[in-house]
Amino acid sequence: MFQTFDIQTSPDTAAPRIAALRAEMARAGVDAFLVPRADAHQGETVAPRDERLKWLTGFTGSAGLAIAGRESAAVFVDGRYTLQVRTQCDAGVFEFGTFPGEAPARWLRALLPEGGIVAYDPWLHGVAEIDALSDALRPAGITLQTTPNLIDAAWPDQPAPPQGEMTIQPHALAGATHEQKRLEIAEGLSARGAQAALLTLPDAIAWLLNIRGSDIARMPVAQGFAILHADGQVDLYGMEQKLTPEVRSHLGNSIRSHDAARFLPDVEELGGTLSADRASTPVAVIEAALAGGATLDWHDPIALPKARKSEAEIAGAHAAHLRDGAAFAEFLCWLDHTAPGDLTEIAVCEKLEAFRQQTGALKDISFETICGAGPNGAIVHYRVNTDTNRALKSGELLLVDSGGQYQDGTTDITRTIAIGPAGEEERRAFTLVLKGMIAISRLRFPAGIAGRDIDALARAALWQAGYDYAHGTGHGVGSYLGVHEGPQRIARTSHIPLEPGMILSNEPGYYREGAFGIRIENLIVVRPTAPVEGGDINMHQFDTLTLAPIDRRLINPMLLTNDERDWLDAYHAHVLTALTPVVSPDTASWLAQACAPL
Repeated sequence: MFQTFDIQTSPDTAAPRIAALRAEMARAGVDAFLVPRADAHQGETVAPRDERLKWLTGFTGSAGLAIAGRESAAVFVDGRYTLQVRTQCDAGVFEFGTFPGEAPARWLRALLPEGGIVAYDPWLHGVAEIDALSDALRPAGITLQTTPNLIDAAWPDQPAPPQGEMTIQPHALAGATHEQKRLEIAEGLSARGAQAALLTLPDAIAWLLNIRGSDIARMPVAQGFAILHADGQVDLYGMEQKLTPEVRSHLGNSIRSHDAARFLPDVEELGGTLSADRASTPVAVIEAALAGGATLDWHDPIALPKARKSEAEIAGAHAAHLRDGAAFAEFLCWLDHTAPGDLTEIAVCEKLEAFRQQTGALKDISFETICGAGPNGAIVHYRVNTDTNRALKSGELLLVDSGGQYQDGTTDITRTIAIGPAGEEERRAFTLVLKGMIAISRLRFPAGIAGRDIDALARAALWQAGYDYAHGTGHGVGSYLGVHEGPQRIARTSHIPLEPGMILSNEPGYYREGAFGIRIENLIVVRPTAPVEGGDINMHQFDTLTLAPIDRRLINPMLLTNDERDWLDAYHAHVLTALTPVVSPDTASWLAQACAPL
């Protein structure tokens, strides 16, 4: 069992821990300290050693920022976590706010006098973030100052850094050798006049070199850093102890391995023009580059090539979703015949993971399963534990958001399921969410369109009812890598064009605090399509990867157009055809009913 349900934090620990942090702040002579949910690689998933935000505040979400002042403290989260943060953190110790945006800077300006000093660990913040915060604080006479991490000094039993073994991602699944990738990216660097690229994101290094790792739960990467030179050679840092003989042979002589301590000195020696991602490259790395006289070319050479999946990766995604869809159908059939009974959220999570384990191909789950019954479903990224575990009840909704890591692909699926009879208000809200999901699924759009151009289509039906949701409509997904992958998204702020081969989620939702949550999620892949008859521009469309029925009991057919009904019936027919040969006879019979035309 990959997922655990122990109570990992307690609000009661916040007061003594922030007192210990404030003692370190006093010794350092600073007025405030930033505690992000981040590590030195700026990835979304962090190792236990880097769970500093959770250690200090009790907040377990995947994004957040705490600021500790001498007497006040605050936790800032995005719209996914506004309910969760209030249940996990001590309101007697912390104030609560939202980010990204101006809220942290406003809070600091209100807290600190002119001459105030805000300290931060330069390994845990990207240049773009610190530049923006510095610009916002400078008019108030408040300065930012780097420091060794003060949490580490206050955390007596901090876990050791991970040292998991690395594995090879076969050429047949990657679609290109690491030599082909290195030379292609290096050619792009040369064209930009760059001598090298600074790589600090583990998934970028994993993709480039066709390697995977086991340092991070739910994300198969090895933590480390790399310098990709314009001749295609690579220097690796911090991975020496993780390289098996097979991986060393796979990497060959063009990839050199070094101790992590050499990374910053080697960066400082580079000089010339260096490509780096302004959002994710830590301040510490950029300071080393500038100290060596380098000029920065703010460009991530890996993000877009990684996002444009090869035909081999797309074929792997289809295979992974067929396998995962069969497991999920077995789960839905079991749930339909069992619930509510004496089932709890934890029992549902355990059973779903067991069905995925039965495929024999599951490497890990792709994130902690979100299984929210009734009002818990309204907590967008709810994580059940033994304290919050809720029994399933007839007449309530169950929101299950889950996924698997398979060597040929990463999956992510959400279904909202009626436990017993559903109320008309729940059916109406569900159908409005479904209309948004269908709008994205059946869209044809011109080449060059970005996620921000289509995000409103998923919300339009909800808006007409006075509803909305406080998260993006879709995120990129990796190929046996991160379940959240950039740079592509379907969101109001995403300017990245949606290109063929990009895999994204399509997951509108609606959440009524204290009552229920609704989300429907499929993964989709961008594909070129034939021009519209009579048209003269290049067009793209989405192909749906996810294979699982959508709960017909929650649909109000009167709210769907004929085109929407046709799409849903065609999708269910495809699900039935694909899954029937690979599920048990009982589940095949259940699928025939679950996928019947509306």
